[in-house]
Amino acid sequence: MKYHAQAVKDKQPSMNVAGVPAWLGDVFVSAAPTQHKDKPMCAGFFHLEAGNPLDYTYDYEEMKIVVEGEFNITEVKTGKKYNAKVGDVLYFTDGDHIIFETPNRAVGFFCGQRAPL
Repeated sequence: MKYHAQAVKDKQPSMNVAGVPAWLGDVFVSAAPTQHKDKPMCAGFFHLEAGNPLDYTYDYEEMKIVVEGEFNITEVKTGKKYNAKVGDVLYFTDGDHIIFETPNRAVGFFCGQRAPL
């Protein structure tokens, strides 16, 4: 077992998207089974502040729970919009093209099947 107290408060690395106040970092990465070494589970936090939206296309599967604030999410392919608040859970599939925005600040805890950052 591993334990990381108050991980939500850790400073995360910038996503390095020009003009977008977004940070993402892995807290834990699984020891992937032999047959899936290229796709371990990674879990951590995604922070977004008000400002330019984050335009992101997933190339892996991810689940996210909102733990602070609210995300305004647009699913680009369908035009469907969601206002995700604390306690809401999201599931993104490989190929989902998503626009993330927030009116103030939002934090999501994620678990994704991808290579570590």
